[in-house]
Amino acid sequence: MVSKALVTEAYRRKAVEIAALGVNLTVIVPPSWHDSRGAQQVGKQTAQGYELIVAPVRLNGHFHLYFYPGLAQRLAQLRPDLLHMDEEPYNLATWLALRAAHRLAIPSLFFSWQNIYRQYPPPFRWMEQNNYQWARHAIVGNTEAAAVLERKGYSGALSIIPQFGVDPNLFRPGQRQPDHADNLPNPLRIGYAGGLLAEKGIDLLLQACTLLKGDWRLHIVGSGAQEQALRDLTVALGIADKVDFRARLDSLEMPKFYQQLDVFVLPSRTTANWKEQFGRVLIEAMACGVTVVGSNSGEIPNVIGNAGCIFPEGDVHALQQCLQELLDAPAKRAALAETGRQRVLAHFTMRQVAQKTVQVYEQM
Repeated sequence: MVSKALVTEAYRRKAVEIAALGVNLTVIVPPSWHDSRGAQQVGKQTAQGYELIVAPVRLNGHFHLYFYPGLAQRLAQLRPDLLHMDEEPYNLATWLALRAAHRLAIPSLFFSWQNIYRQYPPPFRWMEQNNYQWARHAIVGNTEAAAVLERKGYSGALSIIPQFGVDPNLFRPGQRQPDHADNLPNPLRIGYAGGLLAEKGIDLLLQACTLLKGDWRLHIVGSGAQEQALRDLTVALGIADKVDFRARLDSLEMPKFYQQLDVFVLPSRTTANWKEQFGRVLIEAMACGVTVVGSNSGEIPNVIGNAGCIFPEGDVHALQQCLQELLDAPAKRAALAETGRQRVLAHFTMRQVAQKTVQVYEQM
């Protein structure tokens, strides 16, 4: 399996689960990955039941153009029964990997999140079509991505499986620490984690919080191009003392963050080039027993199901109403939190994702 996403240590639990199902697994990751949220380092290079190889990449951070310069030679040495390229079919890294596998007669598959139909100029369009021909199977992370892939000409075997689940032993409910030493009621603790980017709609969350009647605090974890603008907005709205910004946390530190929240919000807004592909932070929060609120962008409603509140994207007043209801009704909040935890256990654990992925391997 070749995956830049597995730079994140918590995500490598999927590899552990796949290996535990009897797969002799080698995972290849870059030493780091750079994107709009900053740089993510590979972290601890431990592996449980599988081999982890940290391989150099060229053009790190250039999503369409990055590649692993020594991958073809490594595949020739390893001679795996199959290649799982955990990457989109329209970029150079996937094309070089699947071309090498094709020349070595190694069955291959790719992964796609793309839930908006778009055509790319040459040579990316050509690479994409080559990959459709070379791949024995495709995995997509949501139902819209399956429709997009088929519309673009892929006609091979296809499975819908989220790229990652959560480890419910790591992401689990914890004991919330009280804000007050006395018997005063605690404020509603609202949280967001992820990129501080315009499409994530954090400005909408700030505006909605200003309309709440009652005590609240907002905790924002992440980094990105909108950070200073968001900080300035809290000042303009007069809520800077109620909003806490924290830098991006290591994946293994995230459970502690979620465990101190009452509500987690993902207020994403669809743009011409993007809509929410899954919202992994939602299942992390749900696994930790936190009530979730999300917009109706992309896959968010399918992830939340009946375990939280969904509002029309871009609607500040609808978001405020969701938060107000949760602030005013602790019993409902607790019931939704429990429903969310059970929903994750039923559908979104790393073990379930691993089992479905191994079923694909067996079909191949």
